[in-house]
Amino acid sequence: MINAKPSAGASLPQAAVVVERLYHASVEELWALWTTKAGFESWWGPEGFRVEVHVLEPREGGALEYDMIADAPEAIAAMQAIAQPISHSTRGRYAEFRPGKRLKLVHVIDFIAGQEPYESVIDVAFSTLGEDARMVVTLHPHIDPHWTKMSAEGFGSQLAKLDRRFGWTEHRT
Repeated sequence: MINAKPSAGASLPQAAVVVERLYHASVEELWALWTTKAGFESWWGPEGFRVEVHVLEPREGGALEYDMIADAPEAIAAMQAIAQPISHSTRGRYAEFRPGKRLKLVHVIDFIAGQEPYESVIDVAFSTLGEDARMVVTLHPHIDPHWTKMSAEGFGSQLAKLDRRFGWTEHRT
């Protein structure tokens, strides 16, 4: 459990965070990163973390369960500094699944001390643009602006793994 108090602005409306990438890849390659065990494990998690997937059911309503594990010395030290375990079980589901076009991941956020579990939504749209693949990710707001910001920073960090892998030709946030 991470100890945190909601910020004063917790009840204020928040905007979704939209991240766009145009990669030197195919839509099929990007789709596989979200829908296969090997693909998901190859990039999911911020820098310094990795995941071990236990359940991945690539279909609408299908489960997604994995452990998020700090594996770099800095990440391990950061988790220890806030008295948190270096591994956390995560669960979610594919709420929408349109192969090669769209998916929606819904994660259960259950690690914030004093906060009832809630759902976090990520929408992803894929398309082809010339010889490249376009991926637009929408991170829906969390219940508190602090966690929305943390989610966006973590996702940006993990996208750096894809940026290095494929090279991106354009990005907007």
